Amino acid sequence: MDFGITSVVGITVIAYLVGMGWKAVDTLNDKYIPVVCGVIGAVLGVIAMMTMPDFPAKDVINAVAIGIVSGLASTGANQVGKQLF
Repeated sequence: MDFGITSVVGITVIAYLVGMGWKAVDTLNDKYIPVVCGVIGAVLGVIAMMTMPDFPAKDVINAVAIGIVSGLASTGANQVGKQLF
């Protein structure tokens, strides 16, 4: 099965949920949400590269980069939603 771009969207959704979970905990500082989402994305990018044969990256550096961008995209998507409404 071809999960190439879908796996990248999956990383974005998971990072978004982690960011929302971080925001729900009152004792954690919200300014770290983009960093947390980026790190979660990087980790998920490497895991996806190792487990999904159709993942767009074939080496660790690109997998980390795709993961970080996907994780930060979740933060951007949240901000776009807030700015529009």
